[in-house]
Amino acid sequence: MTARLHSLPRDARDTLFLLGVIAWVLLPMVGRVPWWCAAMTAAILVWRGVLAVRAAPLPGTAWVLGLLALAIAATLLSHRTLLGRDAGVTLIVVLLALKTLELRARRDAFVVFFLGFFTMLTNFFFSQSLLTAGAMLVGLLGLLTALVNAHMPVGRPPLAHAARTAATMALLGAPVMVVLFMLFPRLAPLWGLPADSIAGRTGLSSTMQVGNVAQLALEEGIAMRVKFEGAPPPAGLYFRGPVLSTFDGREWRPLLARLTPYTATLLPPQAVEGLGAPVRYTVTLEPNNRPWLPVLDATPKAPLAQGHTVIGGGELQWVSTRPVTDLLRYSAESFVDYRAGAQARSATALQPQYRELPAGYNPRTLQLATDLMARVPGGAANKPGLVQAALEQLRTGGYVYTLDPGLYGEHTADEFWFDRKQGFCEHIASAFVVLMRGMDIPARIVTGYQGGERNPVDGYWVLRHSDAHAWAEVWLAGRGWVRVDPTGMVAPGRIGSLQRLRPPPSAFASALGTVSPGLLVNFRQAWEAVNNRWNQWVLNYTQSKQLDLLRALGFSSPNWQDLSYVLIGIVVVAALGGAAWARWERSRQDPWLRLLARVRQRLAQAGVPLSPSSGPRQMADAVTKRFGDEGRPLADWLLRLEAQRYARQAQAPLPALQRELNRLPWPAFR
Repeated sequence: MTARLHSLPRDARDTLFLLGVIAWVLLPMVGRVPWWCAAMTAAILVWRGVLAVRAAPLPGTAWVLGLLALAIAATLLSHRTLLGRDAGVTLIVVLLALKTLELRARRDAFVVFFLGFFTMLTNFFFSQSLLTAGAMLVGLLGLLTALVNAHMPVGRPPLAHAARTAATMALLGAPVMVVLFMLFPRLAPLWGLPADSIAGRTGLSSTMQVGNVAQLALEEGIAMRVKFEGAPPPAGLYFRGPVLSTFDGREWRPLLARLTPYTATLLPPQAVEGLGAPVRYTVTLEPNNRPWLPVLDATPKAPLAQGHTVIGGGELQWVSTRPVTDLLRYSAESFVDYRAGAQARSATALQPQYRELPAGYNPRTLQLATDLMARVPGGAANKPGLVQAALEQLRTGGYVYTLDPGLYGEHTADEFWFDRKQGFCEHIASAFVVLMRGMDIPARIVTGYQGGERNPVDGYWVLRHSDAHAWAEVWLAGRGWVRVDPTGMVAPGRIGSLQRLRPPPSAFASALGTVSPGLLVNFRQAWEAVNNRWNQWVLNYTQSKQLDLLRALGFSSPNWQDLSYVLIGIVVVAALGGAAWARWERSRQDPWLRLLARVRQRLAQAGVPLSPSSGPRQMADAVTKRFGDEGRPLADWLLRLEAQRYARQAQAPLPALQRELNRLPWPAFR
């Protein structure tokens, strides 16, 4: 295969290299574009590669236009539009592949190069991870290599030479890139992340449908990272997300459909009394297209999030006025021991939705509520005793925590309490809250994240989508809202950070774990720490950090005008330096002529007089006449230098000839 590739004509070799680079750039798109787009693109690239190897003619315009019409129709069918991020990326991927079928001239190649650069950038619409950045850096060097190679039309220059030139160009451009990254104004992304359904996977959602998911898949992706100031609190870490308070028999919804600065004032006030010292921490939240800012229970003051307006209501949750479509870092101050809502004198002072249940649902659960009120001393008036009785029912009733409970029917609480007796945290929390409301105890469901694990490499607490959790809150007179986690009665290991649910490991992970059980864990922690550094230093380089940089440079009160002045000054200095470099370059001799002049000068020192207009062949003849066989290596080298410039076939590149000259034995200097 290697010999076959070396024997291909240059045009075929360059085409195959360009197709390989395009395939590398498009590879991360496979799971993000429709299946037909990935299949069509792969087929076109393979087809174009076969045509290049066989030196066959390219398809006519009718073929290209037909495939383009098919791609447009399929895009409309898949996305219902030709506008927007997803549809636009789909079309760009197909257009890049189709353009390779028109790769007849250098002009077509340049169009493919720059369309490839733009397509490479679209990968960052979906992911800005370190892995994506590394892959696109390789793609960038590949496209630059192809571009440099296209500007070397004579002979058959090796791709390695073009690759070295491309790498040099990238290194020379790196300082410009760093300066623009540090000082260019932070802009909002062109597109936000699309809203995607996460039903059937662990994570947070604005609603909770109980019993509609037969099997819950664990999502091991990172949801957020937390850095505590000092030691983390010893109690279980409950990070509060959406609060669900209304129930229609199958689905739990928030008290207000959408929390805005206006609607937040409609919620009842809920003063938080902190008990003990507050906990201060910083959260790095991954993009999720959701407005919630998970915070440690309970947070009386709004978190500080750069570029976001944060509002809150009476349910101790905090949300941004716009979805989190980019990596977001915010700081908060919370109390793990607190009282909330204790100022209300009775349950009737609260929103009635906290005690309401839909008519006709879960009759057996309501009967269980009646039985508990008759059994517990003090009856309906003993609210704390009723809560403990329900928890005791969960602890001793043979209930099981599972991710595979099967589909539930119409009466979800009845099935959990009396029939199936199994489910995950949503089933348990929902059934518990229904039972509480059946006993006229105000109750609601809180969703968020619980637990997490500390990464020993960088000290950050990592919470994954698999750490998403649902628990309950009940209102008790004199105490206010009290957190009750009924899942802890069924599966104590699920609460805390000691026993976490994990998806089944892959075959490679199982084999690696067998050889070295700790190696996989250590590698994962190190990789996540590196990604966290990428997030903190690169993706989270915000406007405030730019201004902090100006303060470090000596600006007392920097603003955007100062930032603009610094950026403009650097651009002007760089432009002047570039102009001076270009002027100096124009004054320099051609590298080939300069190398020839160097040999002429050394031969003159060796006693061989030559005319300034002498070419390599004349100089080789003079060396042979003057030194005979002793000068043969130098004469042969001069002939190779001539061939490098004028031969039709590919010759050794100029840097290689220069290195060879440094090793030649000079007749007069031995």
